[in-house]
Amino acid sequence: MSYKAGIIGTGGIAGMGILGMHDEEAIGTEKIDASHAGGYDSTSGIELVAVADVDEESLATFGEAWEIPPSRQYVGHEALLASEDLDVVSICSPSFLHDRHTIDVARSAADPDVIWCEKPIASRVSAAEEMVDVCEETDTELVVNHSFRFTNKLQRLQYLIQNENLLGEIKSVSTQYRMELMRNSTHVLDTLVYLLDARAETVSGYITGDNEAVDTLDASEPVDDAGGGGHIVMDDDTFVSVDCTIPREMSSMTLNFIGSEGKLYLNNDDGEWRYWSLEDGEHVRQELPGIDGAWTWEDDYKGSFMNAAHHIQDLLNGECENYSPGAEAARSLEIIVGFYLSHYTGSRVDIPLERPLREITISSW
Repeated sequence: MSYKAGIIGTGGIAGMGILGMHDEEAIGTEKIDASHAGGYDSTSGIELVAVADVDEESLATFGEAWEIPPSRQYVGHEALLASEDLDVVSICSPSFLHDRHTIDVARSAADPDVIWCEKPIASRVSAAEEMVDVCEETDTELVVNHSFRFTNKLQRLQYLIQNENLLGEIKSVSTQYRMELMRNSTHVLDTLVYLLDARAETVSGYITGDNEAVDTLDASEPVDDAGGGGHIVMDDDTFVSVDCTIPREMSSMTLNFIGSEGKLYLNNDDGEWRYWSLEDGEHVRQELPGIDGAWTWEDDYKGSFMNAAHHIQDLLNGECENYSPGAEAARSLEIIVGFYLSHYTGSRVDIPLERPLREITISSW
């Protein structure tokens, strides 16, 4: 069966490249495979047929690169949704628009079965919850593009931790990744939530106020997104430390797990995963069962868009369950909002957030 896809937003992640991930000379000038459009292009059953943006120049550049006819390049998402009958829609607009665009798509005449939304899911927890509720009401599958979940290595590792008791009872996790919290460290926080299959219970946070992307991206408006981190106690009593204060060129994405039956070190920037089992009080280096090598940006990240699009094709065929549902994406968002609340109030924050606190907006892109 052939399915039709549309994209709202023609920025880098949609198909034209993002700074720090792709060749700087190619960004914005030619199509990039590690993207939503590239993911669709890799499938046998999904065709990208339409695209929308409010920036007509970006829209035309994207349309030419991905061979979308001018008649199906729409100025504004409303025009696209009123004119097209779609099976899946990608939301690649700035994060503060994710809720509006997702809700409009779910309730539209375009009537897609799947929405593939970029991370972070939204700029405030209440918006994420509304997105999830509306998609449930309209029987629309909401897939959030936390791309690590769409790599075979991380899926296998999650299985080993959750089903094979690889580490036993996890006691402590320390993590590090680059600033900023919304733009980048949502990845490490979602990976944490995914591997632990847990939710934050209390959060103590610190916000640096530094944002190295503002100048790089020529942002026209100030944003709240910044470096930061803190401490989290998960609802399974795991103690977690998070450091996302480091500039991009100095950072190294790491997660270090300590459990009752072993320990695990993941460094995705260096392409190094190490595992030790605990035997008679000593840690013994072991191979990770069923995992060949470590996760890398070059192989696994670039392939995650293809994997996500194939997963969406399987969802459309009714052949699988959602790997990255909106309800789980909201868990990493509430940690980030908790960090901000804790920093600015000088207090520990309980999760789930009380209703008024779910309205707090952290502006990003």
